[in-house]
Amino acid sequence: MFTETTSLGLDVHARSVRAAAIDCSTGEVIEKSLPNDLVAISGFVTDLASDHGRLRITYEAGPTGFGLARCLLEAGHAVQVAAPSKLLRPSGERVKTDRRDALLLARLARNDDITAVRIPTLAEESARDLVRARDDARRDLMSGRHRLGKLLLRRGYVFPGKTTWGREHDAWLRAIRRDHLTACGTGTVVAFDDAYDAVTHTLARRDRLDAAIEVLAEDSEFTETTHRLACLRGISTLTAFGLAVEIGDWHRFTGSTIAAYLGLVPSEHSSGQTRSLGGITKTGNSHARRLMIESAWHHKPGYRPGRTLRQDWAKVPAVIAERADRGNRRLHHRWMVLEAHRKRHTIANTAIARELAGWCWSLATMEA
Repeated sequence: MFTETTSLGLDVHARSVRAAAIDCSTGEVIEKSLPNDLVAISGFVTDLASDHGRLRITYEAGPTGFGLARCLLEAGHAVQVAAPSKLLRPSGERVKTDRRDALLLARLARNDDITAVRIPTLAEESARDLVRARDDARRDLMSGRHRLGKLLLRRGYVFPGKTTWGREHDAWLRAIRRDHLTACGTGTVVAFDDAYDAVTHTLARRDRLDAAIEVLAEDSEFTETTHRLACLRGISTLTAFGLAVEIGDWHRFTGSTIAAYLGLVPSEHSSGQTRSLGGITKTGNSHARRLMIESAWHHKPGYRPGRTLRQDWAKVPAVIAERADRGNRRLHHRWMVLEAHRKRHTIANTAIARELAGWCWSLATMEA
């Protein structure tokens, strides 16, 4: 509920900020253009609060981050960061300017029509930077390997073994480079060397980031949650740490809303007596959703707890390990049921990922 005297909307850009405030007592509108400087913005907000009473400050989440929100919160102001996809914009509005955007935020906040996102802590943002850098390295490595493989495929060279990118495959790549590519021309040799070096360097980069994540996962505020999530099959330390830092405060969800946050629930377009369900919404945190989807595939094979899983169980209280075991058995059983009903594997796996999200929430929030 809006209880402040004045609603202040900020349209924040890299170099400029447009401010629009509505004094709810008098109806006065105050507008100002500011540089994107914390000192200048804080000074303006302080002066505005002294003249027009308590403020509720609203701006959209975006590439400028949450530094401004944390600064204003430390100064004692009420701040909310709006989810851009949830803003109610008039369908007939065809003019979009910074001034209009700031005024719209002020009006929506005054009417309690803002869906706010959670403001992460500095530690959470730092850990997210590391996790997302690792994900960037993963994608770059995959792209580099594809480029190198397709370069050789165009020349008619196909690896005869079963498993690529291991020692045997690397030896084969070097043999092709040494014995065959020279005849294809200098350009092909240079292109191969460049692609091979890119794969090698990206692999080393990914391994360095993996090592950094392993260290942080064992000694940080996310360690307990990481150990709990790793008790589920298909969730390694890297995956568990990624989920822990991407979701942050698990207590803001329930067992059903966590799947909606990850975009794992079906979309719907119903009218009257007709109910039509579509594919999953794919809203919310895409990185965490990908981790859930990848982990869900591991629940398809027969469930027999191995040494690694039992080692992970030993790191948590017995009640957590017992619940994780029940979750693993339940998810495998669900896979078998869906397969017996001849569901497509991609659809079945998405359903398992949706339920897996609930089990992760249960373990993360469970009192030991």
